[in-house]
Amino acid sequence: MKCMDVVKLYRELDSYMGKSVCLQGWIRNHRKQKEFGFIDFYDGTCFKSIQLVYGNELANFDEIQKLHVGSSIEVVGTLVESPASGQAFEIQVENLILLGDSPEDYPIQPKRHTREFLREVGYLRPRVNLFQAVFRVRSVVAYAIHTYFQTNGYIYTHTPLLTANDGEGAGEMFRVTTLDLDHLPRNDEQEIDYKKDFFGEKVGLTVTGQLEAEAFAMAFKKVYTFGPTFRAENSNTKTHASEFWMIEPEIAFCDLIGLMDIEEEMLKYVIQYVLDHCKDEMNFFDRFVEKGIIAKLEAVVKSKAVRITHREAIDILINSGVQFENTPVHGEDLATEHEKYLTGEHFHSPVFVTDWPKDIKAFYMRMNDDNETVAAVDLLVPGAGELMGGSQREERLDVLEDRMNQLGMEKNGLEWYMNLRKYGGCKHAGFGMGFERLLIYITGVENIRDVIPFPRTPGNCEF
Repeated sequence: MKCMDVVKLYRELDSYMGKSVCLQGWIRNHRKQKEFGFIDFYDGTCFKSIQLVYGNELANFDEIQKLHVGSSIEVVGTLVESPASGQAFEIQVENLILLGDSPEDYPIQPKRHTREFLREVGYLRPRVNLFQAVFRVRSVVAYAIHTYFQTNGYIYTHTPLLTANDGEGAGEMFRVTTLDLDHLPRNDEQEIDYKKDFFGEKVGLTVTGQLEAEAFAMAFKKVYTFGPTFRAENSNTKTHASEFWMIEPEIAFCDLIGLMDIEEEMLKYVIQYVLDHCKDEMNFFDRFVEKGIIAKLEAVVKSKAVRITHREAIDILINSGVQFENTPVHGEDLATEHEKYLTGEHFHSPVFVTDWPKDIKAFYMRMNDDNETVAAVDLLVPGAGELMGGSQREERLDVLEDRMNQLGMEKNGLEWYMNLRKYGGCKHAGFGMGFERLLIYITGVENIRDVIPFPRTPGNCEF
């Protein structure tokens, strides 16, 4: 008999009821009694598990009773309605064989484990209910993102992971080299001679695919990147990682207003897709991770995001009467507590904050007519704060050059980026969204280390 997936069994229950089926998977729990036993069985193809019931009429009853939690098995049995409460059906075992044993020191026993402990056994934690839900939702969210952009005419663009430019200008790049670190070549000024390195220049892991995506937007009109990015930032917060994934669309002939329309539409599409396709997982999160998370997400889908300027946001915070730990000041960035107040206390909806002070934003953002602010936008969402950051890009070559000069930026290596304004340039805009930050928001799992399969953080590069 050919074995099937549990997800297919659940989808076609009526057609398999009363029939013999074959399944392969793992033992999550094993409750043994004198004349029969119960196995909580799952195969990873869906969030739900299935109860296997076996009795002492089986020839290998004694061997089955010795099976450990974590073992992989193959079972043949009849799907029947269950007399027990809490489950609609079960499988009456006809034959069960051990495929791969798991000894008694198996770390994932059927009890509550801390997330800190589960990170220590990261190669096993996908077998736990929480991470079965998290990483299934991660897969579905990724699919929803691709579906949104593909159905709206975007080209999926693979931007390089190795790059000679620091797109953010923050100098937080991991360096990549083939030079002998014990015998580094030096030039006449006793500086490291990168001309003798593999690429002939200083190269690092990308912090963003935006600049290259802009080049493709000037040819395909609408593009997006979706891939890993890297930051050598020594930060140990719950929302920072050294390797993470980014979604970065770039759209030609688009201004800041059009960009906000796209951001809001995309976010609502992805959230609704997850609510429609991950009901079991979302109910689990709502019950065990963040109570009310489904209602929170449904409210975002139904609400219309507010649009205010950075100055208006600061005025609201100053006039709120709230004693913030970080005093709101014009010309300065918003703290997380400010973002949460604006979305959760003041507007009770997502909020776009536009027209940011130029001194706290990147060089490529379009200068506004006041020469003090840039056409940048952050999307803040209830309960999480900033989720997306974007801008209308500076399409005027002379203004871009002036801005780079003011910041003392090295233009060598960025000539190609500047030439995009020279050869048929046009107004264009784009945004970036951290994939894991979106997952934190959708699942309620607050630590980025728990929504990445194998997190890379300062001092940690295990597995």
